[in-house]
Amino acid sequence: MKEDEKPKEIIYAKSRLFELVQLPQPDGRLFEVARRAPGVRTIVADDKQRRVLLTKEFRREIKGYDWRLPGGKVFDSLEEYEAFRNSGKDIMPTALSKAKSEVAEEAGMDIDNLSFYKKSALGATVEWDLYVFATTTWRRHPLGQQLKEDEPTDIVGVEWQDVKSLEKMILEGAMQEERVALILLQWLYQQAWFSR
Repeated sequence: MKEDEKPKEIIYAKSRLFELVQLPQPDGRLFEVARRAPGVRTIVADDKQRRVLLTKEFRREIKGYDWRLPGGKVFDSLEEYEAFRNSGKDIMPTALSKAKSEVAEEAGMDIDNLSFYKKSALGATVEWDLYVFATTTWRRHPLGQQLKEDEPTDIVGVEWQDVKSLEKMILEGAMQEERVALILLQWLYQQAWFSR
């Protein structure tokens, strides 16, 4: 293999959401990666009252309820994600569109202005990127939440949380998706909401 040549990956196990991939290295070793299609999360903020909209939903992995930023998958299957990756297109417009639709579905808000804030990469051997967006420009959707058939029993509430409550929830572990909680805390500090 030439130095500038990209190694061909070997997919040796696959399900609907995950695939296990071996990446041949120049020295002959195989680097293994578990890959999942990326997701989105959105910070819907009320700048005047210094608060953020969270959903309360049941999470099987913690066997209980968790406070979360509205979000979901960018692609519903690995096949869709693979086709997109092979297209060479920029993922940002697709992720942005998905973030808007997830906020409408889960939180009942329409968003016109949405800005990319940060990408969270899970790690070298587990590839599951989350694209986090933020907005302070929103309006209530006339129909409210528009949950999918598989979501009504999972999302039990949508609530605004003020900056003091958010800080406490993050630091005390009430937001179990820790990498997103950290990004939210960073965003809050960048807005200088703690110092006003």
